[in-house]
Amino acid sequence: MVQDQEITVLGAGVAGLTVACLLARRGAKVVVLEQAPVIKEIGAGLQVSPNGARVLHAMGLADKLAETSIRADAIQLFHGESGDRVARLDLGRLRPSDEYRFVHRADLITLLADAARAAGAEIRLNQHVTDVRLSDKNPQIHFTDSDPREVPILIGADGLHSKVRIALNGAVAPFFTHQVAWRATIPAQYGIASEAGVYLGQGKHLVTYPLRGGTLRNVIAVEERRRWAEESWSLTDDPMTLRVAFQDFAPEVRAWLDQIESPNLWGLFRHPVAARWSRNGAAILGDAAHPTLPFLAQGANLAFEDAWVMAECLMALPAPEAFAKYQSLRETRVKKVIDAANANARNFHLSGVSRSVAHLGLRAVSSLAPERLLSRFDWLYGHDVTSFSA
Repeated sequence: MVQDQEITVLGAGVAGLTVACLLARRGAKVVVLEQAPVIKEIGAGLQVSPNGARVLHAMGLADKLAETSIRADAIQLFHGESGDRVARLDLGRLRPSDEYRFVHRADLITLLADAARAAGAEIRLNQHVTDVRLSDKNPQIHFTDSDPREVPILIGADGLHSKVRIALNGAVAPFFTHQVAWRATIPAQYGIASEAGVYLGQGKHLVTYPLRGGTLRNVIAVEERRRWAEESWSLTDDPMTLRVAFQDFAPEVRAWLDQIESPNLWGLFRHPVAARWSRNGAAILGDAAHPTLPFLAQGANLAFEDAWVMAECLMALPAPEAFAKYQSLRETRVKKVIDAANANARNFHLSGVSRSVAHLGLRAVSSLAPERLLSRFDWLYGHDVTSFSA
């Protein structure tokens, strides 16, 4: 169904580049429109869990992923203030083929862009889209510095503030969670463990893991607070504000924060899953359709899953039916993942008796039945969209 079909993808992030590569490999004439002057990502890490890694493996990118990422051995939970270990999720208990990896976002974007271009997709930069309009005819894209353009099929992979989503559903104000997050990378000491550490505090937590062969340490710190913060990936904050927020945390955490000179800051907002994912030749995927809070590390992984299912549906069905089937197959899954991430937002920040009881239970399970901790994520990590065929 997509052979020689003209398809325009708005956004050259994880979702956009993955779906562009998949569709171009299937014979579509794919053009990706990206507003940035160059394809790059500000320094940050992300986690590719087995459900996302399966898509990259099925795309033949396993070796490239291995070259640019670190295979994770474990996820460890720590008491934020004391630094004592609470629990260990042993990722070595996964099947050998089920990879969990830490990757620098910029490296992943480069990998996907190279794959998309190699498949024949064209990536156009400096494309400043102001509006998307849908009618009974073709989707129409409006630009700041050129005439509007009609396209037969438009895929919106344009993130949290998606113009394609607005065209499909109208504008909806997100809900500020009264949580903010700081992001930074710092040089890592030699021999850093291939593990993610999650330091749990009262009303705050911090996540850290290695990147780029263990030369960098990724740091993400989250705090509950009343003061509003913008939902932006490009804001920076005074590092002293971050240090003060975590001044009661363990010495190793404070030592990492002392090295951060210019942390990025963004407000965490809860967006509803879009009611309508497609109409009149346009469809959305990834954060454009279902933004998620970062407390389950599934944003990029859901984008991989979306891209695979959308491409398979477009291979088998005309666009209207393909997009409808794509939403029907994905909606329940993404809502379950988002609900689990929202729950972690609460569980990571427990205080008082609730915190003590929760940590005691985690210690017991981690010590007596460690396999149970990992099995709780079977529904998430065991999901395999590459076995799906429309």
